[in-house]
This record gives sequence, structure tokens and C-alpha cells, in this order.
Amino acid sequence: MSVGNEVLAAQPPSQQSLGTAAARNLATTTKSVPQMQEITSRWLLRMLPWVQVQGGTYRVNRRLSYAVGDGRVTFVQTGDRVAVIPAELGELPALRAYGDDGVLSELARRCEQREFAAGQVMVASGDAADEVFLLAHGRVEKVGSGPYGDDAVLEVLADGAYFGDQALVDGEATWEYTARAATACTVLVLSRRDVRNLAEREDSLRHHLAAVASVPHQRTNKYGEAEIDLSAGHVGESVVPHTFVDYDAAPREYELSVAQTVLKVHSRVADLYNQPMNQTEQQLRLTVEALRERQEHELINNREFGLLNNCDYGQRLQPHDGGPSPDDMDELLSRRRGSKMFLAHPRAIAAFGRECNKRGLVPASVEVAGHHVPAWRGVPIFPSNKIPISDARTTSIICMRTGEAEQGVIGLQQSGIPDEIEPSLSVRFMGIDEQAIISYLVTAYYSAAILVPDAVGVLENVEVGRWG
Repeated sequence: MSVGNEVLAAQPPSQQSLGTAAARNLATTTKSVPQMQEITSRWLLRMLPWVQVQGGTYRVNRRLSYAVGDGRVTFVQTGDRVAVIPAELGELPALRAYGDDGVLSELARRCEQREFAAGQVMVASGDAADEVFLLAHGRVEKVGSGPYGDDAVLEVLADGAYFGDQALVDGEATWEYTARAATACTVLVLSRRDVRNLAEREDSLRHHLAAVASVPHQRTNKYGEAEIDLSAGHVGESVVPHTFVDYDAAPREYELSVAQTVLKVHSRVADLYNQPMNQTEQQLRLTVEALRERQEHELINNREFGLLNNCDYGQRLQPHDGGPSPDDMDELLSRRRGSKMFLAHPRAIAAFGRECNKRGLVPASVEVAGHHVPAWRGVPIFPSNKIPISDARTTSIICMRTGEAEQGVIGLQQSGIPDEIEPSLSVRFMGIDEQAIISYLVTAYYSAAILVPDAVGVLENVEVGRWG
């Protein structure tokens, strides 16, 4: 008897009402629109002032400048041997615009590879400067005298930098600072003796160096622009100087870039499955979001007009101790007037917060468009995951001034294009093919222009993985 009761108890009770799974077949569910994880805040697109560009091209006219080159040098590595790419020697001011590939190849072969340990002095202040140092890997500190006679780090150099280039054109040059390896360094050294020996056999190199030697004698201001003669503080009938403002004869032009895709929707889907949401509309919304994300990525990383690649080399800084310290952020701010915004990867912002915590500092925040954004010295620090992080866990922090009136950074667009749904973004119907698939061409036109070199500064090689 007890066994039968146990069997009855083990049997599930019979269903007495409609189950929820079956009921859902008759119910209208409440649903969200399609979600997309790729969407970010896109602060750069929101904060850039956008300028209407007719004809698809924006020309930046500037005063004539006598800058002769201040770029980065690229190397190739084979095992433990490093060689400079011959054409990259043209980044040195003394060899800028020199086009004899054979001579540049010979100069590259004459470069001597040297290794320096951390803390080792590479050159000493006051010694004769008769060598050019090309930094293939590592960090070098330029050390000079501080205001009270102690040593002070004047500048930090990293991969691709060079120093001592004045030795190629000035036989009496001396080192005005001490160069010290902050980490283990690999450098290539090109001596003035090797360059002079080659110039004795190659007329083109000899004439080029002679022409470059005259460039520093041009009358320029501290920015390298042609001087404007003025007179001030004079009395009586002094002769007032005559002057004019010379312009750059070959100003840079920015053409609008394009991002495009073809959106395809089957006609059956567009006809029958539009309730409660329009399928074509949702497909288009997500496609536009992806285009805008790509647009911001290009504004930061594009080689032709992206902020990281087009920042003037004189506006690129290196952190003094790896992480983004308050001192580094102050140095970045001091390089330009009227800075409007920082742009940094979220991990770089977190790293800056850790550096502030070490000093007992709490960065303030400012309100922008209803959002509380972290700030430094009153300048908002906007996050952007479009700024890359290298395999070595280093990234960059951008600081910029914006607006045409401020000679800053501007976004370029052309609104009013055919089939426009947003400024400078259009959706064009392309027809229906034999498989009844509807096609739409989705296009965005954009670019960015840096009006003067100091409008953008970049703090490079910022370590984001340091926690100690």
C-alpha cells in the first residue's frame, strides 16, 4: 500500500490551465528596437565645429614658413641589426627634399649601430657636435641646467626621433645639452666626417648642403614664419620700416573623404514585416551609426587628415615617467592657447586618474551637454576608444583648440547633397534586382583640417598598464 502511494506521489499533476509558452503564440510581445554595441559617445564628432565646404576642397592659407623638416625616421630590423630606410633620411632638416636615392642609400649604409644602457650618457653638454643620432628604439632624455644649477630634463625623445642634426651643416656646432638614455637604447649614428667625405665625391649632395646652410639666416619669427618688420618705442622722426606679409605659395588643400556602403533589404521583408517597426528604417539607422563610428575613427587615424598622423612633430611630447602625469598634461596644455578639449582612450583616462591618486589630487569635472566629464585645468577630457593602444600597452592623448576664428581644428563637410538625410550624409535608392532585393547607397563625406600647427598636440607613448 505504501509503495502505491509513493508511485502516485511521483507522478506530475495534470495541467489545469494554458501554459505560458503556448499563450505567447497569441500575445503581442513588447520588444525593443535592434540594439548595437558598437555605438559610442562620439565626442569628437559632437564637439568639432563643422565648416561647410563647397566644391569638396578646403584650402588652408598660411604665412610663408621656412621650416626645413622635423619629422620621424623609420627603421627596419633584421634580428638584432637595425637599418634606417634610406628615403627616411630626408626627414633630417639638412637632407630635406634631397632626391638622390643612391646617395641616401650610401649614407644609410654608413650609419653605425650603437647600444646604450639605461642611465648611460650618450653625449655631454659642451662637447663638439659632430654626429647625428637616430633613435631606433628606447627613450632619451635631454638634460640641461635648471634655474638653480641642478640638472633638469628639458625634453624626452622616443622611437623615430633624432638629435644632433645641426652637425651636418655647422662644423663649429657644440652640444647644448646632455643626452642620457632613460631606457636601454638602440641608435644609429651618422658622423659629419662620413657625410663630408661623400659630399666631396657627389656634387649634388655638396650643393644641397650648401643651400641648406643658408636657410637658418632667413629672418623668421620663433614659429619659422617670414618676419614682419615693425618699429616700436621710437621718438622723433625715425624711419618707419617697410614690410609686407608673405604667404605660402603652395598651401595645403583638404579634400573631403568618403565612407560608403550598400544597404540591401529584401522586398518581402520590407513589405510584410514592418509592424511594429519599419525594417528598412531600422536597417538604415544601424548602418548610419556604423558609418558615423567609422567617420570618427578616420578623423583620428587617417594618414591623410587624421589628428594623430597630422599633428606637427614639434607638438608631440613624451611622458617623463611613462604614465600620463599631471605634469605631462600641464606641458601639453602649455603648448597652445585656448585649448578646448582633451581626447583620450578610456584606459588612458583611468591611468591619468591613478597618477593623480598617487599625488592626492582629485581632477575636477565640467558639465558638457548635460554630461559630467572629467577635466584638467578646466579643459574637459573626452573618452574615445578610436585612439589605438599598441601591443606594448601605450597610447596617445590629444589636446586641441577648435574653431576657424581661433585658428584651431575644424571638421569639414558639405551639406545639401542629393538625397541627404543628415548633414553630408545621403541615402540613394539604387533599384531592385532580379532577386527582388532593394539596394540603397549610403554615403558620408567628411574631413578635418588643422589650421595652424599648434592647434593640436599629442602626448605619445603613454603607458596604460602601469599600476605601481
